[in-house]
Amino acid sequence: MTTSKTRSIASLCFETDPDFTRNLDRLVTLINQTPEDAIIVAHEVCLSGFAYDRFAEAAAFTEHALETLLVHVNDRLLIFTAITQKEGLFYNIAYALHQGKILHTQSKAKLFALGAEHEHFTAGDEANITPFVFEGIKIGILICFELRFKSLWQQLEGCDIIAVPAQWGKLRAEHFVTLTNALGVINQCYVIASDAANDDTSGMSGIITPFGGEIRNSGAEVLASHYEARTVESMRRYLNVGIA
Repeated sequence: MTTSKTRSIASLCFETDPDFTRNLDRLVTLINQTPEDAIIVAHEVCLSGFAYDRFAEAAAFTEHALETLLVHVNDRLLIFTAITQKEGLFYNIAYALHQGKILHTQSKAKLFALGAEHEHFTAGDEANITPFVFEGIKIGILICFELRFKSLWQQLEGCDIIAVPAQWGKLRAEHFVTLTNALGVINQCYVIASDAANDDTSGMSGIITPFGGEIRNSGAEVLASHYEARTVESMRRYLNVGIA
């Protein structure tokens, strides 16, 4: 197995348009602005928004969008979520794409009742919230509301990077910042958090290091930094709390 000691990382922050095609075009444009080796996280349902009145259309568009994105990611790793239909049911599924392949999928297990998600989506299985390995980097995903559940943080213990694609309410923006910062410190890992830049969302995309250092969106649609394996290793060696 090839192990990446360093790799570019990027968090996106852009507005979700009612036009699905515009969202896809914007996502492709922003992907092309990142380094060729980047691990990229885009916000939750970035292709369509929640689009409750257009679910079938959104799910059909996901299939088209996946074909397009698989061509464009190349050596990058792209993580995002999309409305997906399986056996007549609708799920909010996280995808990890690399070199023309879907490396990992994960259905959102904790649906946000205040947003009526449970009335439209089928919940995934919490047991499937598990890490996957990409070039020797152990990566986990928490989708928006799942960030609030400490048991899920434990399921991803040992990850080098945790991706958090979200559409997080603006009124609770401080919670998003606090929780993503704490996730990085407690799990001693990098956190790449992406939130939409909509009127009702926080827009507080960020990258957090295992030492708790953070950079946050300041109006740019692409927030970029670097993953360094030695940073994870040194944090876990000098402040040993039992994370392997």
